[in-house]
Amino acid sequence: MNKKTIRDLSDAELRGKRALVRVDFNVPLDGEQVVDDTRIRAALPTIQSLLDCGARVILLSHLGRPKGKPEAKYSLEPVARRLGELLPNEDVVFIESTDTDEAIKATRDPSARVVLLENTRFLGGEETNDERLSRGLAQLGDLYVDDAFGSAHRAHASTEGVAKVLKPAVAGLLMEKELEYLGSALENPQRPFVAVLGGAKISGKIDVIEQLLPKVDTLIIGGAMACTFFKAMGLETGKSLVEAERVDMAKALLDRGSAKLLLPVDAIVSTALDTPQNAHAVTRDAIPANEAMFDIGANSAARFAEAIEGAKTVVWNGPMGVFETPPFNAGTRAIADAMAAATRAGATTIVGGGDSAAAVAELGLESAMSHVSTGGGASLEFLEGKTLPGVAVLDDKA
Repeated sequence: MNKKTIRDLSDAELRGKRALVRVDFNVPLDGEQVVDDTRIRAALPTIQSLLDCGARVILLSHLGRPKGKPEAKYSLEPVARRLGELLPNEDVVFIESTDTDEAIKATRDPSARVVLLENTRFLGGEETNDERLSRGLAQLGDLYVDDAFGSAHRAHASTEGVAKVLKPAVAGLLMEKELEYLGSALENPQRPFVAVLGGAKISGKIDVIEQLLPKVDTLIIGGAMACTFFKAMGLETGKSLVEAERVDMAKALLDRGSAKLLLPVDAIVSTALDTPQNAHAVTRDAIPANEAMFDIGANSAARFAEAIEGAKTVVWNGPMGVFETPPFNAGTRAIADAMAAATRAGATTIVGGGDSAAAVAELGLESAMSHVSTGGGASLEFLEGKTLPGVAVLDDKA
């Protein structure tokens, strides 16, 4: 990785300084309770490292999708309480504003070692990357640290604009880890290199397929997006989700990459998603006209697992079926189990955030993977080969 990180900063650049840290605390809440603190925990190494170096930590994050003005249900106050529980030796100070004199005053209080400011998306200029707001945010720190990989694909005031004004601007430890795992997978993978793509639509993954197809040894396609390929092969797809306008593209991909593409050979189908009791397995050329595919079948799962377990590098983005609704979760579980087995055998396994990360967490297999990305959209754009604004703006290593 050619970007500077907090490891590259000198003692003089950190001790006694205010480190303005953009984190991704966009966590699910149930009223006043944090339901899943994975993203908060992921930021702890950076926070603790900065504290250990004598810096004071000023935290910025967004939560949910408020429309540029305060909404009580999107307040970060419950997150501050949970962070305080995870940092038992620190008093986490929560400030109910961000771009204000009160916020600046709080950051200059030498007794406040950890300060969490209110939701950045309560600020009208955040999502438009307003220059005035960026300069205002820069008043909150003496240096800038971006540890919010999950927001790095957004050019917002707190992810990109402020980093142009406040220097040094460096990556945190989580950002560093994300870029190293995803970067090495794309640039210098150990082989065989297998990519697993799933989810509903081929349209959301076209750029990823285009980017990965020349680089991988095998590209596994699952989920409903496989049905668009089935249609391109002239197969009956019944009531399955098919993107008619993408069939020609799927056909071109089949012509070009058939040696590398691994598609399902069977499917779990039913008359509707809300009739799981009618679920049954069929071969891919026998999907009934009045039914839809909601998961890959057992034979596909076995073939996919064999390819994954024989790999040295595996990247997975997107579930194999509607994993939230049993029995349509078996294919996704099989992929997760195969990834865990590949990890045990010495492979580097990377789960690219989003639904795949949620599925792995639900199965309790997060620790069985080499790396589970905290950013769904960001990891997808990284795999597409796109420049992430929140990364590009950070200082380069000499």
